[in-house]
Formats: sequence, structure tokens, C-alpha cells
Amino acid sequence: MNLLDVLDQDLIASVLRALVPILLAALGGMICERVGIFNIGLEGILLVGAFAGVAASFFTGNWIAGVVVAMLAGMLFSLILGYGTVFRKGDPIVLAVAMNILAIGLTSFLLVAIFDVQGVFKDPGIDGIPTWRIPVLADIPWIGPLFNLTPLGYLALLLVPISWVVLFRTPLGLRLRGVGERPLSAATLGVNPQRYQLWAVLASGALAGLGGAQLALGNVVQFNEGMSAGRGWIAVVAVMLARAHPVGVLLAALLFGFTDAIGFRLQAFGLPQQLTDVMPYVVTLLVLIIMSRRFLQARRAQVA
Repeated sequence: MNLLDVLDQDLIASVLRALVPILLAALGGMICERVGIFNIGLEGILLVGAFAGVAASFFTGNWIAGVVVAMLAGMLFSLILGYGTVFRKGDPIVLAVAMNILAIGLTSFLLVAIFDVQGVFKDPGIDGIPTWRIPVLADIPWIGPLFNLTPLGYLALLLVPISWVVLFRTPLGLRLRGVGERPLSAATLGVNPQRYQLWAVLASGALAGLGGAQLALGNVVQFNEGMSAGRGWIAVVAVMLARAHPVGVLLAALLFGFTDAIGFRLQAFGLPQQLTDVMPYVVTLLVLIIMSRRFLQARRAQVA
């Protein structure tokens, strides 16, 4: 096997599977960033959404119920950040870190309390999210996988242009950006910053919850303890790298999705699994280092 065998159409499908949960969570983080709330609780919300989606799908036998419950669970869990930050003026970083720790313990506890298992819950009764294949288009070489996605996959990609239009071409987007950049000025124009911030946090929770549903019901049909595995943190970095711009978020998430997917392929060349598993996080660290250097250079240029 040579390197060209790794870069095939199946790799594109793998990249898209890895991309969707990260992209959904990153779009949620982008909305929070636009209203002035830095949401690093995406990791915990992803995990809660994954568990809620699997549980609802198992008990109802319907993947749609699983997706809806995952979205609602993400919104409910994000209220910790919304209420604490918007109304109690708490530190969003501290609250979000607490949310991530709580999500790990809560999902592990519920896994034992509800299903009486530890580590992994996998059952034929879990209804996974189906793949919707668009005839003819799905057969086009190389770009065919774009037309062979789950409903959440199509939704994630469609949300990129939709969010761009909303943010930069509608009064709602102008208010959102105004709340994040100049909250006092927005308030003088009759905009309630607290209301917009709360709804932004709830929307972020809904999107990250959907990302969890895709992860647990679309990519695999099971729940593993800690199965978010740093994807929420990668989504946070994607938002930072893109400076909360929808197109940039897509490109950043695509970079991390490609790194995640290529890691599995490189195992065929004899690379240890432990090494390939850490590749997305190594890329994340490198991106943070590059960003910090550019930020420092820009600050020095302003001072000079």
C-alpha cells in the first residue's frame, strides 16, 4: 500500500463523518462568541447530547425522537452557562469547565443507573440515524460523498451559508454582533443584551446537542463513556481560528475532520494507534501556537 491509496473517495466519506459533529458544535460556539460569551462547554454539551440521543432512541425505537431529545438536552444543559453568565454575571470559563466535568460524571452515573452497564452501551434496540443518498449525485466521483449523508450532515453544511446570511445580511445578525461588540450601545437602541445572549447560549446548546446525536447515532450506534473525546475542545479551537466566521468555521472543522480521518488510514502503514489517535489534538495545539504568535506580532505592530 502506498500513500495514494490512502487519498481515495472513501477518505472523503470518512472526513465528512468526522466533520459533522465538530461543525455543529463549532457553529454553536460561533453564535455564543458573536454575543460576547466564550463557550468552552461544548465538550460537555456534546457528551450530554450523545447520551440523551441514545437513551431516547433506545426507549422510543425512533431516531427522530433521539435527535430531538439530544437537542433539548443540549439546550437544557447549556442553561447552566446561560443563567450563570447572563443573569448571575459568573465567569463563563469557570462555568463551562464545571459543565464539562459534570457531563463526564453525570453521563457515567446515568449509564449505570438506567442501563446497568459501564463503559459502553450498545443494543439492537437503538435506532441509528439513516443515511439519505441522493441518486445520481451520490455517484459523482470524489464529490459523491457530499450527497450521501445523514440528515444532520446535510443540516450542518446548510447551516454554514444560512448563518452567514443571518449574521451579515439581516437585522437579527446586526443585533447579535452589536450585543457582542458594543452591548451598551445596543441597549441604548432598544436591544436587550441579556435576551439575545440567553437565546444565543440556548441555540449553541441545541447545535452541540445535535452534534452529540450525530456522534452517537450517526457515526456509531452506541454510547461510550467520554465518547466526545475532545471534539468539543476542537470545536472551540475552530471558532477561535475562524474568528467566529461561518466559512472559516467550516474550513477549520474540515481541517480537523481530515486529520481525524487520515489518522485511521495511516494505521495501515504501521503507525501505532496511539500515535494516530493524538493527531487531531497535535494539530489543535499547533494551530493555537500559530494563532498566539500572530496575535502577539499584531499587538507589537500596534504598539510600534
